[in-house]
Amino acid sequence: MPNTDLQPLSLFQLNCRVQDAIEMEFDEPIWLQAELSSVNVRGPHCYLDFVQKAVNGNTVMATAKGHIWGNKRQLIFSYFERETGRPLSAGMQVMVQVEVRFDPNYGYSLNVIDINPAFTMGEIALRRQEIIRQLTEEGILEMNKELPLPRLLKRIAVISSEGAAGWGDFRNQLLANSYGLAFDVKLFPAIMQGEQVERTIISALNQIALEYDKWDAVVIIRGGGAVADLTGFDTLALAENVAQFPLPIITGIGHERDDTVIDLVSHTRVKTPTAAAGFIIEHQLDELALIDSIRKQLQERTKAALYAEHLKLKQITINLPNVCRTYQMGQVHKIELLTNQIKQSVGQYFQKQNHRLELVRTQIEAANPERLFRLGYSVARINGKAIKDASELAPGDVVTISFSKGNAEATINEIKE
Repeated sequence: MPNTDLQPLSLFQLNCRVQDAIEMEFDEPIWLQAELSSVNVRGPHCYLDFVQKAVNGNTVMATAKGHIWGNKRQLIFSYFERETGRPLSAGMQVMVQVEVRFDPNYGYSLNVIDINPAFTMGEIALRRQEIIRQLTEEGILEMNKELPLPRLLKRIAVISSEGAAGWGDFRNQLLANSYGLAFDVKLFPAIMQGEQVERTIISALNQIALEYDKWDAVVIIRGGGAVADLTGFDTLALAENVAQFPLPIITGIGHERDDTVIDLVSHTRVKTPTAAAGFIIEHQLDELALIDSIRKQLQERTKAALYAEHLKLKQITINLPNVCRTYQMGQVHKIELLTNQIKQSVGQYFQKQNHRLELVRTQIEAANPERLFRLGYSVARINGKAIKDASELAPGDVVTISFSKGNAEATINEIKE
């Protein structure tokens, strides 16, 4: 059974004793390292949530609430942003000097009275180094830089905030250029500061990727006004999307202090949106200058070739009488040779034909029946047909025998083989 004789403490009394203990233990301000999970400005004051996560994960090990009262907020905010180039925002690792307080009504809290920007800058640098290390291990750190920049850089997809001054500056600089260069520009809106930078830029890149054959390059710009939050541009997911995008990406984030991670992985990095427009215009002017140089070279070479041909024609004109005379003599010689060849060929042909005729005449003469008759031969016929074989006759047949001079008839009495 509990001892009910002891006098119990009220909640207020307990909180007061906790307050006394904390004030005794933390009678002076201390420096604290933690991550900001939220930063909310309400009126002149700023209310913070601190967290500590496990080293190898996102498990929250401790939380605490804090605040920056109005008399310190502007001073701390301005100092931090001036030193880091970034406003104080959620997700940052910070080192702050705090007074540990405990109020019986509101509980435990931390009153921020100073901040160490160098610590945050170091943490940001470490995080960026880790992202770069991962991109290097994946083999994609230089992938977008290796894409060839199209020689005709005319169709430009732009990712920016729709109402941003940087978008207006870029568009005016590009479309109203004094050289009369024409460009096809389309905006793919995204949020360019705060926690939605990564998500909205990746979404815009996905939209462009669906029609990437319509564009020559992508420009990501942000500028104008005060320095805004750049931590959204230093994420692994956004860097991976930019590095592996199938079109060259030009960044003009609009800050002078340092590069963001997507600046490091993009094809070309310039300082401002206006500089991005200037880069594209300069690229086109370089190409036009190259084309003009090629045109001049072609003109010079054409003139030189025409002049050389003119000299050749002139020389031919000068030499034409000699050439014609030489040609005429050559042709006469050729005709004489051909005439002699024809005469020789015709003579040989007629000689050959005469020889053939003589042979035919001799053959015809040898086969002449009159010659045979003169040699003592005769021809026996029956019914006008020459008899070649005795088997064609029968006893009693009457045959006609032709001699060199005259004919005779004979009757066949006997057939002998």
